[in-house]
Amino acid sequence: MKELIPQERIERRIFIIRRQKVMLDRDLAKLYGVETKYLKRQVRRNLDRFPLDFMFQLSKEELKDWRCQIGTSNYGDKKGLRYPPYVFTEPGVAMLSSVLNSKRAIQVNIQIIRTFIKLREMLLTHVELRRKIEAMENKYNQQFKVIFEAIKQLITSPKPKRKPQKCRFILTLEKQGSMGL
Repeated sequence: MKELIPQERIERRIFIIRRQKVMLDRDLAKLYGVETKYLKRQVRRNLDRFPLDFMFQLSKEELKDWRCQIGTSNYGDKKGLRYPPYVFTEPGVAMLSSVLNSKRAIQVNIQIIRTFIKLREMLLTHVELRRKIEAMENKYNQQFKVIFEAIKQLITSPKPKRKPQKCRFILTLEKQGSMGL
């Protein structure tokens, strides 16, 4: 099945806020093909489906930090935002398709959830890789402790002082005739 929206486009719309991967209401509205005010209206009508771990509204400070995260340099420019946006965690995004109730919302939602899963798998892969590297370091540190100690001694031990030796060159010249000049 062909993707409705490229996964990279979805990934660029996922931010880290309050140590959670979230998506903004306006980005989700664009992906779902609805206006932001419609998305917010549907959420307000179904607030009981969106506890704080599914959705929350950014504080003024978080909004300022988010603007820095996306590279907005002009703080007077609200990027079309009159009010701090609502942000949705992965479970909140999953719940959105049930309140928007359209085929597009369901299809887009499936893609968004797959993107969240891919990001989580990538994170776990990095954690697992780091754990394996640390285990190898511990293993080899024990095996090569003697070698490491010898290297440290070589590096830190004082070098014996020697008299500098003069380099002498003895140059003998042959007759011009024998050199072919």
